Amino acid sequence: MVHKVGVIGLGTVGSRFVEQFASHQAFEVVGAWDISPEACALHDSKVKICNRPEEVVASADLVYIAVPPLHHEQYVLECVSQKTAIFCEKPLGIDLEKSKELVDAVSGSEIPAGVNFVFSSAPSAIEMQSRLADHELGKIIRVDLRLHFAKWPRLWHENAQWLKLRDQGGWTREVASHFFFLICRVFGRLNLEAGFVRYEDGPLGTLCEDAAMATFSTSSFPVMFTGSSNGSGPDIVELIIRGSDGALRIWDWYRLQEATFSEWKDLFPQSREQLGTEAYSQQLDQLDLMMRGLPHEIATFSEALQVQEYVETLLSL
Repeated sequence: MVHKVGVIGLGTVGSRFVEQFASHQAFEVVGAWDISPEACALHDSKVKICNRPEEVVASADLVYIAVPPLHHEQYVLECVSQKTAIFCEKPLGIDLEKSKELVDAVSGSEIPAGVNFVFSSAPSAIEMQSRLADHELGKIIRVDLRLHFAKWPRLWHENAQWLKLRDQGGWTREVASHFFFLICRVFGRLNLEAGFVRYEDGPLGTLCEDAAMATFSTSSFPVMFTGSSNGSGPDIVELIIRGSDGALRIWDWYRLQEATFSEWKDLFPQSREQLGTEAYSQQLDQLDLMMRGLPHEIATFSEALQVQEYVETLLSL
């Protein structure tokens, strides 16, 4: 079965998924649209460019929504009205009340729908979950999430300058949310105990956060989050699960490592680039299962709402 896919939003991530869908045997890209004529022009030799987003929805079995989060609601509801399956970028939205209404609308429609959290399918996350299920780490003592970006937005996001603005951007929404999703999927709900957010241009400015810290708790251990942007040095994207008998680390998104006596040891022989490619491919494998009505690992809208609650509560402090 080949699923007809439409893409709304042809920015950095949307463009990447046009290529990923085209290279996967279960999908055929049948239409795309972006508000930017320049973005459409870059893809008009690869995919049919529609005149309006409604045409994309009408032509497809599944629509991938890759626009900034303030506009997710509009296109999700268009898909619901046309009974078209949905694959939406995260975060689900910015306004919690509107997102709750969106979850209700999607749930009531009974159409296939999911949200693109990379750790629902990435090999690093799947292997980590398997080892945790086998209790290889013993009793879990704590979880540490650490982020740093020397430049935000990153160079490959140069055309997405909305990411540097407070109204819908920032690395807490864009990056930390992926890890909050994974932590919740593995360990269940979190409780925000304390937090702090700093903005370079002050509390009344427009720029996104440049520092954030938070302490979350589960029923039995703490989750510590620290993040920052600006300042020289390599970027850091690191999640560590520390147990009584060992530790695991997701490093640089796709690499999974285990602790030895004095260092971290890679558990996958593939390069970071190869692991990233596998993560995208496995995400589409799971999306295919979702479309066929089979059990799958794609994040639900309810899971995305839970992550949004953590993020927006922290950013509102």
